[in-house]
Amino acid sequence: MVNKKLKVWLPLIFSLVLIVGMYFGFKLRENSPAGKGFLKIDRKSSMQEIMDLINYRYVDSVRLDTLQNNAINEMMSELDPHSAYIPASDLQEVNDEMAGNFDGIGVEFSIFSDTVHVVHVIANGPSDKIGLQVGDRIIKIDNENVASTSISNDGVKKRMRGKKGTIVDVSILRNTELKQFKINRGTIPLPSLDAAYLLNDNTGYIRLNKFSETSYEEFMKALEDLQIKNIQNLVLDLRGNGGGLMNEAVDIADEFLSEDKLVVFTEGLNSKRREFKCKRPGLFEEGKLIILVDELSASASEVLAGALQDWDRATIIGRRTFGKGLVQEQYALSDGSAIRLTVARYYTPVGRSIQRSYEKGKKIYMDDITERYLNGEMINVDSSKYQNGTEYITKLKKRKVYGGGGITPDVFVAADTGSIDKNIIRLFVNGSMNTFFYNYYMEHKSEIIKYNSPENFAANYNNIEDAWKALLAFAIKENKELKNISTASKDYLQKRIKAQLARFQWRTEGYYEVMNSFDPFVKKALEEIAATKKQSN
Repeated sequence: MVNKKLKVWLPLIFSLVLIVGMYFGFKLRENSPAGKGFLKIDRKSSMQEIMDLINYRYVDSVRLDTLQNNAINEMMSELDPHSAYIPASDLQEVNDEMAGNFDGIGVEFSIFSDTVHVVHVIANGPSDKIGLQVGDRIIKIDNENVASTSISNDGVKKRMRGKKGTIVDVSILRNTELKQFKINRGTIPLPSLDAAYLLNDNTGYIRLNKFSETSYEEFMKALEDLQIKNIQNLVLDLRGNGGGLMNEAVDIADEFLSEDKLVVFTEGLNSKRREFKCKRPGLFEEGKLIILVDELSASASEVLAGALQDWDRATIIGRRTFGKGLVQEQYALSDGSAIRLTVARYYTPVGRSIQRSYEKGKKIYMDDITERYLNGEMINVDSSKYQNGTEYITKLKKRKVYGGGGITPDVFVAADTGSIDKNIIRLFVNGSMNTFFYNYYMEHKSEIIKYNSPENFAANYNNIEDAWKALLAFAIKENKELKNISTASKDYLQKRIKAQLARFQWRTEGYYEVMNSFDPFVKKALEEIAATKKQSN
C-alpha cells in the first residue's frame, strides 16, 4: 500500500526537489563573479530603462548615442582620472597609436589657409613610390573637394586612411600644375623613436615619444647602430613621453640591468601582485647612462626611470615627472566601443608608488602641472612639496629617493618661464608660426637641400638673420609686434626657426639635432658625463 502511494507521489517529489535545486543553484551562480546577471539576461538595467523611456516618450528628438556616451563618461569620471571610455568612432585611431602603425597613404600634412599641404612624405611609403612631394597641395580626395573648405585634420585623415590594398584618388596642385594620383594604401609606421645619433664621439642620444608595440624593436635597432660607433655613454630622452605599454618599458630596462633584477611590480584590490623582472643579458649594462625627464613624462616612462634610479643604474636629470602609476586594461564592449579600466598600481623595485593623489578630484589633479609653475617648483627644486615626501632607499648606493608623486630627478633643470615674449607665444598658440615655418622652408628649399645631414646643417647654415627679418614682416601681417622683444626671446626663436627648417628636411631627427645643440637638459647631461669621467680618472 505504501509502495503504491509512494509511486503516485514520487514524480511530484522529484519535480519539487528539482525546482528547489535549480532555484538555489541559479541563486548561487547569480551571486558568484562568473554568474552575475545569469538570470538577468532579459532584465533591463535602470540605465537602459531610462534610455528606452527617453527614446519612446520624450517630447523632442534626442541623439541617444551622444546621451549614452555622456552618461558613461560621467560614470567613468567618478573613478580615477585615467579610467576612460573610448567611443567606437575613436577606437581604431587609439589602437593604431598603440600598435605603432596604421593603414594609409604615407604622408604628413598640415592645413594652411584652408589648403591641405603635404609637409612630409614617408620614405618608401605608398605616396613616395608614386611621386608625391613636400609642398604638394591636396585639392581633392576621391573626387571630394578638400580645398578652401572648413575640413579638419581629422576629416582629411579619415578620407586618406583605409584598409591596406585599397585605392584612393588624390588630386594635387604642384606649383601651377594639376596632377592626379591613384595611391594604393599600405601599412604606415607610427614611430615611437624621434631621434638617435651621436652627441659627441663617445656619447649616444636616443629619444622616445611613447611606448607602443614597436618601441623596444625601434630602441634596439638604434642602440645597436650606436654601439657600432663605440659609444661609452648614453642619453635616453623621455621628456614629454606620456607612456603606453608597460612591457615595452620593462624590455628596455632589461637592456640596462643585469641578472634577474626586479623592474616593477603591480598590485590592486582585485589584482594579485605581479612582478616583472629582467630575463636576458643587456646590451648596455655598463657605461654612463642618463635619463632625461620632465613634468610630462608619465606612466611607462616613470616605470623605466624609477627602476633605473632604484638600482642606481642611471642618473635622472630634469624635473619631477607627471605621477601616473595606474595600470589600465582595455575591455571591448558589444557596440564596438571600449573602456580602459584601472586595475592595479605600479610600484618601483624599492616599493615606491609612482601615482600622485587624486583624492581632491579630477580637475585639481589635472591642474597640478599648472600649480607647479605657480608655486615655483619648476624654477627651484627646493620648492617641491614632494622633496620631503615618503623616503625610500636605493638598492645599491643606499641613496634617498621619494615616492608618492612621480619620479624626483637626481639632477634638477629649471624651466625657462620668463624668456619667451607673449606675442611669440600667441603666434605659436594660434598656429601662425607653423604657417611661417612652412612657407619660409618652401621659399628657401633650394638652399636647405644642399646640406647632406642635420649635423652639417646645424653647423653651417647661417642664414637665420634673413629668416628673422622675414618673421618680423610676417608678424606685422598677423598684428603682432616683435621688434622690441628681449634678446633671449630673439635668440630662442632664431634657433627654433633653424630647428623647424631641419625638421621639414630630416623630420624629427633633424629637429632634435639642432634643438639639442642649445638644450639645457642635454648640456647638463654632458656636464654630468664629463664630471663622472673626471672622477674615475
